Amino acid sequence: MPLPHVNRLALCCGAFLLALTLPALAERADRDKPVNLESDTVDINDLSKVSVYQGNVRLTQGTLMITADKLVVEQDDNGLSKGTATGGPAYFKQKADGADQFIEGWAQRIEYDARNDKVEMHTQARIKRGQDEVHGNTITYDGQTESYRVLGGTEAASEYNPKGRVRAVIQPKRPPASKSDGGLPLKPSGGVNAPN
Repeated sequence: MPLPHVNRLALCCGAFLLALTLPALAERADRDKPVNLESDTVDINDLSKVSVYQGNVRLTQGTLMITADKLVVEQDDNGLSKGTATGGPAYFKQKADGADQFIEGWAQRIEYDARNDKVEMHTQARIKRGQDEVHGNTITYDGQTESYRVLGGTEAASEYNPKGRVRAVIQPKRPPASKSDGGLPLKPSGGVNAPN
């Protein structure tokens, strides 16, 4: 396998996994960082343009980190077309753009459709940003419309949610601290030697 092909695959994997972190929220500077990928095995089929990474898959790119049991990347003539990460669960974490917080996501299967700029997280899907989070059976993100859809279902059921309904926790947003906190205003002194 020639070295330029390995670099192309790494870039395609990086593009796929960067997209998994929900493009509207992701740290933009990560796109210019190198992709580092580790797995126990990789099978690359140049003819079908499919690469399969298996066993303790870990990808990092800047603040982005993805872990999965298996990562399958499909390419077309224009590069990446589709990618699927699976695990128990597959996981991603990335710093939010312009904020001092991270976005994290978990699901048994995470799929990215590059042609349509869509991410789908299936089976026990969960996304967390700061203290806000949403749980469901399926979470879909459309990058073109920057919209989310969360569906419940029996696979999202748990001891505390036996019907598998969508659950969200949204913390109250605190207004920025005002310049005046209600205390007495300070006046500058005339200096150490100023007369009283």
